[in-house]
Amino acid sequence: MNYTDILYTKADGIATITINRPKAYNAFTANTCEEIISAFKDADFDRSVGVVVLTGAGEKAFCTGGDQGTQDGGYGGRGVIGLPVEEMQSAIRDCNKPVIARVNGFAIGGGNVLVTICDLAIASENAQLGQVGPKVGSVDPGFGTALLARVVGEKKAREIWYLCRRYSAQEALQMGLVNAVVPADQLDAEVRKWCDEILEKSPTALALAKKSFNVDTEMIRGMGGLAMHALKMYYQTEESAEGGNAFREKRKPDFRKYAK
Repeated sequence: MNYTDILYTKADGIATITINRPKAYNAFTANTCEEIISAFKDADFDRSVGVVVLTGAGEKAFCTGGDQGTQDGGYGGRGVIGLPVEEMQSAIRDCNKPVIARVNGFAIGGGNVLVTICDLAIASENAQLGQVGPKVGSVDPGFGTALLARVVGEKKAREIWYLCRRYSAQEALQMGLVNAVVPADQLDAEVRKWCDEILEKSPTALALAKKSFNVDTEMIRGMGGLAMHALKMYYQTEESAEGGNAFREKRKPDFRKYAK
């Protein structure tokens, strides 16, 4: 597959998948998702790969979720909502290799969900994480909510979604959303250190451990698939459209008029 939205490299047992849309703060489109799915499948099947690193191009953003500049009730691709986000998330979980999120900047919305789903996360000290769904007429009704509650706790997960605040890398570390925080100029070295330690371990044992961890939360996949159909209908409402329109028009949305 010829990649246009991502960079994909393999070296020394490490596969690196980089979302390469820095001008859009590495927000993903349907095509971006397709390319990420393809790269993860390749890394999973390649026996020379022992660990996968997911990151974003540039210094500003890891990923900021679905590209709201293209959202008008649908994203134009395949899948229930025109964005194969479920399959992209599953590609990370189903990959038999440990996946490390290299969080180099903003990890917002769907980007925060990707951090949640990755096995491990190492963040630059200038990274910011959080959700925006209810601010822009959207939500992740699967792994982004239920798995997040397992990772950071029920109360904190509800705070993250209900208030849509941004959290510093240190705050994310304290809540257990990331594993380590380092200065920006040390991020690559720290990620490489963790990769090298993983590569010393038994790949079969790691795969079995990952599958075992996933069993406990596998029901979320089915729940999320069901909820995506509800999300599709929500995207077709004026209430959801208000969020997207306000984002593009750089104004505050007026959701209260839909509360009747």
